[in-house]
Amino acid sequence: MATKKLYEYFSKALIDEVQRWGAMKQTGVALRYMTEFGSKPTEKNLRISAQFLHKELSIRIARRAIELETLPYGLSDKPAVLKVRDWYLDSFRDLRSFPEIKGTSDELDFTQMIQMIKVRHNNVVPMMALGVQQLKKDLNPKVVPEDPDEIHQFLDRFYMSRIGIRMLIGQHVALHDPNPQPNRVGYIHTKMSPVEVARSASEDARAICLRQYGSAPDINIYGDPNFTFRYVPTHLHLMVFELVKNSLRAVQEQFMDSDKVAPPIRIIVADGIEDVTIKISDEGGGIARSGLPKIFTYLYSTATNPLDEQSDLVSTDGVTMAGYGYGLPISRLYARYFGGDLQIISMEGYGTDAYLHLSRLGDTQEPLP
Repeated sequence: MATKKLYEYFSKALIDEVQRWGAMKQTGVALRYMTEFGSKPTEKNLRISAQFLHKELSIRIARRAIELETLPYGLSDKPAVLKVRDWYLDSFRDLRSFPEIKGTSDELDFTQMIQMIKVRHNNVVPMMALGVQQLKKDLNPKVVPEDPDEIHQFLDRFYMSRIGIRMLIGQHVALHDPNPQPNRVGYIHTKMSPVEVARSASEDARAICLRQYGSAPDINIYGDPNFTFRYVPTHLHLMVFELVKNSLRAVQEQFMDSDKVAPPIRIIVADGIEDVTIKISDEGGGIARSGLPKIFTYLYSTATNPLDEQSDLVSTDGVTMAGYGYGLPISRLYARYFGGDLQIISMEGYGTDAYLHLSRLGDTQEPLP
C-alpha cells in the first residue's frame, strides 16, 4: 500500500507553520543555569520557564518533524517512522494551539500539556529502532552500505534532540513537586553520589542478567561513596545500566560452558578536577578490532534482535538484555549532552574497558543538533 503523504493527514497551514518554526534558532541551556534558575521555583520563575518552553519546544519539535519527512533510503516511508513523525506533528500542533501564558493557571495547564507530550513520546526510541530494522530488511547490501553514515548521523541528531526535549520538559514538570527530595532541583541532584548511582544501576542490570541466564557475575565497585557532584541521576543510571548490562552479557556468555568461576565486573569511580570518570571493566573476551568502529552505530548488535522475534509494536517497552543495537550510541549521547563522553577500549581475547567521562563543571551548553 502506498504511504499517504503529509498533506493527506495534516492541513497545509500546519505544515507551513512547522516549516516556519523549524527555521528558527534553538537556544541551548547549561546544567548550571538549570540548577540556579530552578533553585527558586517561584510562580514568576515557573511562568518565565513555561514561556521559554512554549517557544523553544515548538522550534525543536518542528525541526525533528521536518527531518523525519526527508530521510534517505526511504526510511521516512517506513510505518514505524511515520508513526513517530505523527507524534511530533501532534505535539507541535498541541504547543502552537496553546494560548499565550500569562498567569499561574495558564502555566499549570501548560505544564500538564507538556507532560502529556513527554508521555506520548515515551516509545520513540524502540519505534525508531523498529523503523531502522524495517529499512534494513529492504536494503540491497550491494547498493547501500551495511550501516549508511547518513542514517547514523540523522539518528545521532534525532536522539540528542530528544534527550534535550525530555530534559527540558522533565525539569520544568519536576519543579512543581511540592515536597522535593533534599538537594534536588527538578531532575538535577546537586549532591549526587556516582558510587551510589552506579551501585543501583548495577543491581538493576544484574537482575536482568539473572532473569535471562539464571546466573550473573559479581560486580565490584571502587570509589568514595561520600563523594558527590551536580548531575542528573536518571541519565547516569541509564548509562551505567547499559554498560554493565553489556559487560554482564559478555562475561556470562564467555564463561557459560566453563568450569571456571566467571570473573567479576569492576567499576571504578575517579574524581578529577574537570571530569568524574567511571571505568567499567570486564573479562568477557573483548571485541575484535574490526568490530570496534561498529559499536556506536545504530544498525549493529551482536545479540539477536528482539524486534525480529516480535513485530508487535505495542510490546517494545520491555527491557531485554541486548539486541536493539542502540544502547551504546545513546549512552554516548547522554554523556555528551552535558559535556562528557564515552570511550570503549577493548583487548580481543581478554575483555573490554568502558570509560564514562562526566563533566563536573556543568557550564557546557546543550549540544543542539
